[in-house]
Amino acid sequence: MANQRMTQTQLVRSLAEKCTVNNKQARQFLEELSGMAIAEVKKNGVFVLPGIGRLVRVDRKARMGRNPATGESIKIPAKKVVKFRVAKAAKDSIVPPKKK
Repeated sequence: MANQRMTQTQLVRSLAEKCTVNNKQARQFLEELSGMAIAEVKKNGVFVLPGIGRLVRVDRKARMGRNPATGESIKIPAKKVVKFRVAKAAKDSIVPPKKK
């Protein structure tokens, strides 16, 4: 199956091999990075991974929606969501821009 995604274990092994550390250290690095990202987004609203992208906290406004089952209008409350915005360099290397 060529379309399988990389598992966390495979990511840890690959990272450990490329950085010449053991699997435990690589796993600890990933856990620290994710913890740091969460804390930073909570505190400042943004966390940047250079060359990859940024996690951004976005405030959504309250709005009117529709219940698809009944067609009834409902009020959707305001809330905070987290989005990931891909860096231009990463996007262009994965999906090259169209030539004009």
